[in-house]
Amino acid sequence: MELFLSGRYRALIVRLTGELDDRAAAKIRESVDRELIRTGAVNVAFDMSGVTFMDSAGLGVIMGRAKITESLGGSVIVYGARDNVQRLLTMSGLGGIVTIADTLEEGMGEVSVRV
Repeated sequence: MELFLSGRYRALIVRLTGELDDRAAAKIRESVDRELIRTGAVNVAFDMSGVTFMDSAGLGVIMGRAKITESLGGSVIVYGARDNVQRLLTMSGLGGIVTIADTLEEGMGEVSVRV
C-alpha cells in the first residue's frame, strides 16, 4: 500500500495492491485514518488497479472512509478496478455511496471538489 497527498484535489491517494481482505483491512483503515488527520485531506481516492481480490472487509474499508470524508465535506473515489473487483463494487451497491471511475481525473470530475 502506498499513500500520498494530492494537493490539487485535497485528496489522500491510496494505491492498493494484492488482496483487500480481512487481513489487510485493519492496516489500511488505520493508515488512511491517521493520514487523513495528519494531512488535512477531505477526499480519499482508492487506486484499485493493483487489487487482485476483494471481499466484504474491503467493502467495509471503503464504506467507513466514505462516512469519514462525508463528515469532512469530501468524498471517496474508487478508480482503476479490475473486472472481478468492479463486479463486486457494482453488486454491493457501493456506487450509490462512493464515486466509481476508470481514472482519478474522471472520478474527481464527478464529485464537487473545492481546490
